Amino acid sequence: MAREAQGRTRGSDVRVLKRLLPFMAPYKGYIAAAALFLLLSTAATLTIPRAVQQMIDHGFSKENAGLIDQYFLFVFAVAVVLGLATAIRFYFVTWIGERVVADIRKALYDHILKLSPAFFEVTRTGEVLSRLTTDTTLIQTAVGSSVSIALRNMLMMVGGLTMLFITSAKLTGLVLVAVPLVVLPLIFMGRLVRNLSRKSQDRVADTSAYASETINAVQTVQSFTHEPIDRQRFSRTVEAAFATARKRVIARAGMTALVIVLVFSSIVGVLWVGAQAVLAGTMTPGVLVQFIFYAVMVASGLGALTEVWGEVLQAAGAAERLMELLATKPQIEAPANPVVLPKPARGAVRFEHVTFEYPMRPGTSALKDFTLEIKPGETVALVGPSGAGKTTVFQLLQRFFDPQQGRILIDGVDITRAAPEDVRARLALVPQETVIFGDSAFENVRYGRPEASEADIRAAAEAAQATEFIEKLPKGFHTYLGERGVTLSGGQRQRVAIARAILRDAPILLLDEATSALDAESERLVQIALENLMQKKTTIVIAHRLATVQRADRIVVMDEGRIVAEGTHRDLVAGGGLYARLARLQFAGLAAE
Repeated sequence: MAREAQGRTRGSDVRVLKRLLPFMAPYKGYIAAAALFLLLSTAATLTIPRAVQQMIDHGFSKENAGLIDQYFLFVFAVAVVLGLATAIRFYFVTWIGERVVADIRKALYDHILKLSPAFFEVTRTGEVLSRLTTDTTLIQTAVGSSVSIALRNMLMMVGGLTMLFITSAKLTGLVLVAVPLVVLPLIFMGRLVRNLSRKSQDRVADTSAYASETINAVQTVQSFTHEPIDRQRFSRTVEAAFATARKRVIARAGMTALVIVLVFSSIVGVLWVGAQAVLAGTMTPGVLVQFIFYAVMVASGLGALTEVWGEVLQAAGAAERLMELLATKPQIEAPANPVVLPKPARGAVRFEHVTFEYPMRPGTSALKDFTLEIKPGETVALVGPSGAGKTTVFQLLQRFFDPQQGRILIDGVDITRAAPEDVRARLALVPQETVIFGDSAFENVRYGRPEASEADIRAAAEAAQATEFIEKLPKGFHTYLGERGVTLSGGQRQRVAIARAILRDAPILLLDEATSALDAESERLVQIALENLMQKKTTIVIAHRLATVQRADRIVVMDEGRIVAEGTHRDLVAGGGLYARLARLQFAGLAAE
């Protein structure tokens, strides 16, 4: 997909795996132990053919019949050492793989939480989750086994070739002649496998993204009886992933088959020459058997390396995707020397000639030369048609984006000069689309202030008129609310969100029509709680309801990113214009009531 390819560098080889070294550096002791037992197991393996040669050439003669027990005992001891060394190596290598992947996942998650909303405008959540799960699993396979197996087979090949030279330089020279026939296909097909592995992971991300999107909106899918179409679309993405994976598997299988055939064909030819030497009396049977053992070790090592190499290349593709994500810089970052916001907080807010365009909508200004000053403790209602820029005011105030022109100040400090977390700590938000996490009611309210005591949490819930329904739940405050709060009604979810904002006790309160999901009785109760809260807060309300607007100290009417009128409800209605028209259209029903 073109969007996925934006900013992507094409991986050239497995050198991208070097970027995993910082994650492995803290565990040098484990790596050293794994390397030590890897060398020990390789040495034990390379010792066995030499022992067999001595046993064949000397142990089976009548003169040395007494030595055969010693040879067999020696081979048994070597086998014990090999088994123990292999087991210990497996433990250390697997531990390293699990530990490194755990650290990578934590680093990825930490980094994802720092990314600006602009990143998620162009990147699907499912693709990010695919990198966090599927790609890290491939890294775990590589670091935890594939790399170790590759190193082991490389050592076996080097050690085996060395012993082949010692055993018979002539036969080894013939083996080396055949090496280019094996290496060149490995290089060529390795590149093909790596590219296909990368494409395969992209297609898996497509399926994860589509599934995540539809499952999160499953009620909407079912309400519109959209299941057949979504099944077809998901099926197409799965089949596309399968087709790409099939090409990768064919390439790996072909690479493995070709290399094994070439390797063993070369070995058979060389052994035929060795057999002629034994018949001619220039080589003992034991030496030939020793050569065969080492040749098989080298051949099997190369064959296994070919197989594992495909996994390493696949991990390299996954590592490239992970490193791309880790290299993505958030558009909103704290300055090198952030200015500390003044204490105690006053809650003064000022927009000065702010002009802003969303990254995905260049050329279309969400705010145009927007200037607004809100005094500490003042309640201001933002009113206007859809697309007027009301939500953008909230987005910029929370510094999810920075304006292209102008500046925004909280308590006299330009928020771009302060740390984003300090700015957001001064704000409490009650969104129109309430977010409830898959946890207990207690933890959902405490999300507003994690260090809050149980008494504070209960007091906040009481103020939000949420205690009554929470205590009726099976386990009260400790009842699991389900993913996205599916066990609660819309009004109940809204009251939990209000309790969360009350608990936060921030000097600036942002209300995106916080009572819109409540019935008349609940709205009355919550409105009382909000009024008590708002007496000490600077409050900005995105208002749709007449009751909310009438309680505001000032109404700001917005249209196409500009302020077109300000004043009280009575003055704005009397003045006619956009607000009077909105009042007739949107508030007529409530006014009649």
